[in-house]
Amino acid sequence: MAETSEKQVMVVAIDESEHSSYALKWTLDHFFKPVPNPLFKLVLVHAKPYATSKLGITGPGMAEVLPIVDSDLKRTAARVVEKAKEICGKKSQVTDVEVAVIEGDPRNVICEAVDKHHASILVVGSHGYGAIKRAVLGSVSDYCAHHAHCTVMIVKKPKTKH
Repeated sequence: MAETSEKQVMVVAIDESEHSSYALKWTLDHFFKPVPNPLFKLVLVHAKPYATSKLGITGPGMAEVLPIVDSDLKRTAARVVEKAKEICGKKSQVTDVEVAVIEGDPRNVICEAVDKHHASILVVGSHGYGAIKRAVLGSVSDYCAHHAHCTVMIVKKPKTKH
Protein backbone atom coordinates (compact mmCIF):
# COMPACT_ATOMS: atom_id res chain seq x y z
CA MET A 1 0.00 0.00 0.00
CA ALA A 2 1.53 3.33 -1.08
CA GLU A 3 1.92 5.92 1.63
CA THR A 4 0.52 9.34 0.80
CA SER A 5 1.87 12.60 2.16
CA GLU A 6 -1.53 14.23 1.74
CA LYS A 7 -3.15 14.87 5.12
CA GLN A 8 -6.81 14.32 5.74
CA VAL A 9 -8.78 17.52 6.22
CA MET A 10 -10.80 18.41 9.29
CA VAL A 11 -13.22 21.34 8.92
CA VAL A 12 -14.26 23.14 12.10
CA ALA A 13 -17.18 25.56 11.89
CA ILE A 14 -16.56 28.72 13.91
CA ASP A 15 -18.80 31.58 14.97
CA GLU A 16 -18.92 34.12 17.78
CA SER A 17 -20.53 31.73 20.28
CA GLU A 18 -18.98 30.25 23.38
CA HIS A 19 -20.06 26.83 22.05
CA SER A 20 -17.97 27.30 18.91
CA SER A 21 -14.87 28.25 20.93
CA TYR A 22 -15.38 25.24 23.16
CA ALA A 23 -15.70 22.91 20.13
CA LEU A 24 -12.49 24.29 18.62
CA LYS A 25 -10.56 23.93 21.90
CA TRP A 26 -11.94 20.40 22.40
CA THR A 27 -10.92 19.46 18.86
CA LEU A 28 -7.40 20.80 19.30
CA ASP A 29 -7.03 18.99 22.64
CA HIS A 30 -8.25 15.66 21.26
CA PHE A 31 -6.93 15.58 17.69
CA PHE A 32 -3.88 17.83 17.68
CA LYS A 33 -1.93 16.65 20.71
CA PRO A 34 1.79 17.36 20.61
CA VAL A 35 2.92 15.00 17.89
CA PRO A 36 5.55 15.67 15.25
CA ASN A 37 3.05 15.44 12.41
CA PRO A 38 -0.72 15.78 13.08
CA LEU A 39 -2.97 13.53 11.02
CA PHE A 40 -5.18 16.39 9.86
CA LYS A 41 -4.95 19.67 8.06
CA LEU A 42 -7.25 22.04 9.93
CA VAL A 43 -9.68 24.29 8.04
CA LEU A 44 -11.69 26.81 10.07
CA VAL A 45 -14.85 28.05 8.35
CA HIS A 46 -16.93 31.06 9.38
CA ALA A 47 -20.21 31.79 7.60
CA LYS A 48 -20.77 35.55 7.34
CA PRO A 49 -24.48 36.28 6.91
CA TYR A 50 -25.66 38.47 4.06
CA ALA A 51 -26.46 41.98 5.29
CA THR A 52 -29.96 41.71 3.82
CA SER A 53 -30.65 38.55 5.84
CA LYS A 54 -29.85 40.41 9.06
CA LEU A 55 -32.30 43.21 8.31
CA GLY A 56 -35.26 41.16 7.18
CA ILE A 57 -36.94 44.26 5.75
CA THR A 58 -36.84 46.16 2.50
CA GLY A 59 -37.92 49.58 1.41
CA PRO A 60 -36.78 53.19 1.40
CA GLY A 61 -33.53 53.83 3.20
CA MET A 62 -32.13 50.32 2.65
CA ALA A 63 -29.29 51.63 0.48
CA GLU A 64 -28.04 53.71 3.44
CA VAL A 65 -28.43 50.95 6.04
CA LEU A 66 -26.93 48.00 4.13
CA PRO A 67 -23.30 49.24 4.11
CA ILE A 68 -23.47 49.84 7.88
CA VAL A 69 -24.83 46.37 8.57
CA ASP A 70 -22.31 44.78 6.19
CA SER A 71 -19.45 46.64 7.86
CA ASP A 72 -20.62 45.36 11.26
CA LEU A 73 -20.81 41.78 9.93
CA LYS A 74 -17.26 42.10 8.55
CA ARG A 75 -16.00 43.31 11.96
CA THR A 76 -17.72 40.37 13.64
CA ALA A 77 -16.14 37.94 11.16
CA ALA A 78 -12.71 39.47 11.80
CA ARG A 79 -13.20 39.04 15.58
CA VAL A 80 -14.28 35.41 15.14
CA VAL A 81 -11.24 34.64 12.96
CA GLU A 82 -8.85 36.44 15.31
CA LYS A 83 -10.19 34.56 18.34
CA ALA A 84 -9.92 31.23 16.51
CA LYS A 85 -6.35 31.98 15.43
CA GLU A 86 -5.53 32.93 19.02
CA ILE A 87 -6.93 29.61 20.26
CA CYS A 88 -4.89 27.74 17.64
CA GLY A 89 -1.80 29.81 18.48
CA LYS A 90 -1.94 28.61 22.07
CA LYS A 91 -1.54 25.10 20.67
CA SER A 92 2.00 25.30 19.31
CA GLN A 93 1.63 21.95 17.55
CA VAL A 94 -1.14 23.31 15.30
CA THR A 95 0.73 24.72 12.31
CA ASP A 96 -1.30 23.66 9.28
CA VAL A 97 -4.40 25.89 9.59
CA GLU A 98 -6.47 27.49 6.85
CA VAL A 99 -9.20 30.02 7.66
CA ALA A 100 -12.12 30.83 5.36
CA VAL A 101 -14.82 33.45 5.79
CA ILE A 102 -17.61 32.74 3.33
CA GLU A 103 -20.77 34.76 2.89
CA GLY A 104 -24.03 32.83 3.09
CA ASP A 105 -26.29 30.64 5.17
CA PRO A 106 -24.15 28.69 7.68
CA ARG A 107 -25.72 25.34 6.79
CA ASN A 108 -24.87 25.69 3.10
CA VAL A 109 -21.50 27.37 3.64
CA ILE A 110 -20.29 24.61 5.98
CA CYS A 111 -21.48 21.73 3.79
CA GLU A 112 -19.96 23.37 0.69
CA ALA A 113 -16.64 23.86 2.54
CA VAL A 114 -16.62 20.15 3.40
CA ASP A 115 -17.02 19.31 -0.29
CA LYS A 116 -14.50 21.92 -1.48
CA HIS A 117 -11.78 20.73 0.92
CA HIS A 118 -12.66 17.02 0.61
CA ALA A 119 -12.94 16.90 4.41
CA SER A 120 -12.90 13.61 6.28
CA ILE A 121 -14.41 15.11 9.42
CA LEU A 122 -16.58 18.14 10.16
CA VAL A 123 -16.70 19.51 13.71
CA VAL A 124 -19.53 21.78 14.81
CA GLY A 125 -20.44 23.06 18.23
CA SER A 126 -23.89 22.56 19.64
CA HIS A 127 -25.73 25.55 21.04
CA GLY A 128 -27.83 23.21 23.15
CA TYR A 129 -31.18 24.63 22.07
CA GLY A 130 -34.32 22.87 23.21
CA ALA A 131 -36.77 21.34 20.76
CA ILE A 132 -38.88 24.51 20.34
CA LYS A 133 -35.96 26.89 19.74
CA ARG A 134 -34.38 24.35 17.40
CA ALA A 135 -37.64 24.06 15.44
CA VAL A 136 -37.96 27.85 15.10
CA LEU A 137 -34.29 28.73 14.49
CA GLY A 138 -33.21 25.55 12.78
CA SER A 139 -30.17 23.62 13.85
CA VAL A 140 -26.99 24.06 11.84
CA SER A 141 -25.44 20.99 13.45
CA ASP A 142 -28.52 18.87 12.68
CA TYR A 143 -28.55 20.05 9.07
CA CYS A 144 -24.84 19.32 8.67
CA ALA A 145 -25.21 15.88 10.29
CA HIS A 146 -27.73 15.00 7.58
CA HIS A 147 -26.20 16.75 4.57
CA ALA A 148 -22.39 16.93 4.92
CA HIS A 149 -20.55 14.29 2.89
CA CYS A 150 -18.22 13.25 5.70
CA THR A 151 -18.22 12.18 9.33
CA VAL A 152 -19.80 14.90 11.49
CA MET A 153 -18.84 15.39 15.10
CA ILE A 154 -21.10 17.61 17.20
CA VAL A 155 -19.27 18.86 20.28
CA LYS A 156 -21.48 19.80 23.20
CA LYS A 157 -20.23 22.00 25.99
CA PRO A 158 -20.83 20.25 29.33
CA LYS A 159 -23.52 21.76 31.50
CA THR A 160 -22.15 23.76 34.38
CA LYS A 161 -23.10 22.67 37.87
CA HIS A 162 -25.03 25.21 39.88
